[in-house]
Amino acid sequence: MTSTVPNLGPDKVSLGVTPTLWWNDDFPLIDIGIPFEQCVSEMALAGFQGCSIGHKYPADPAVLKKALDLRGLKVSEPWVSTYFTIGEKDRTIENFKRQLEFLEKVGGRDIVVAEFGLSSHLQPIPVFTHRPEFTDREWDLLTGGLNEIGKLAADRDMRLCYHHHMGTGVQTAADIDRLMADTDPDQVHLLFDTGHLRFAGDDPLETAEKHKQRIKHVHLKNVRQSVADKVRSDHLSFQEGILQGVFTVPGDPEGAIDFEPVLSTLGEAGFEGWLVVEAEQNPATAHPLTYAKTARGYLAEVLGW
Repeated sequence: MTSTVPNLGPDKVSLGVTPTLWWNDDFPLIDIGIPFEQCVSEMALAGFQGCSIGHKYPADPAVLKKALDLRGLKVSEPWVSTYFTIGEKDRTIENFKRQLEFLEKVGGRDIVVAEFGLSSHLQPIPVFTHRPEFTDREWDLLTGGLNEIGKLAADRDMRLCYHHHMGTGVQTAADIDRLMADTDPDQVHLLFDTGHLRFAGDDPLETAEKHKQRIKHVHLKNVRQSVADKVRSDHLSFQEGILQGVFTVPGDPEGAIDFEPVLSTLGEAGFEGWLVVEAEQNPATAHPLTYAKTARGYLAEVLGW
């Protein structure tokens, strides 16, 4: 199979998927009862090499590693919510250290964080209207805290990858620009999420080109543009957007994002790491294995493997 993008062979990247196709980790009621074992088995069946950690996963790292090893899967990332902007530095660092230890035991390198202090995305309110705009002091608290925990990760030969996210103070391309400018490039890397940027109203390709040297982890998420527009115009919450189908996977013809230029930019920049398919969908209306196989098939066509 011939690749249509350069330098993203299996010697450079690994392909993962998040369990948000099978259930929702932000909104646990978006769930049709799919158990952990079925979820990870279907991930492997669809042809992925790894996955992020969801709330139904075993808390014991030995149990989790055994289950994933059985299916030929690795951990692409755990998630840590940070709360630097609301003065919860000590608690954030304590939780971050626990996740570093967990990641070390299950075998992994990237640890994903996002600042949820003042976030609107978990609340039943309009996600665009109420997303926070950080003050200079809050930006300083955030970037200083990220530099500190980034060093904790680097000291263990791990990488902190910051995830920009809808409904948070780091939502737009301009927010990402400021975060990258004010953090240490050796300690704080960028998790680049195509879907969150498009949903926010920005062009993922422009951000990929601007920050390609800082991108160390990627979430490949597609957006149904008509739903994204409705979330903004009708003042819907993040959860309402998910339930109405704002997100889908690469390869879905309903999606608005052209992934090939983005992947080509990453390949030309020498990207090495995880490309992780993600789409917070309602499994009651979007059959998880079908969408996982759609995404994997698309990546096989584009990457050549």
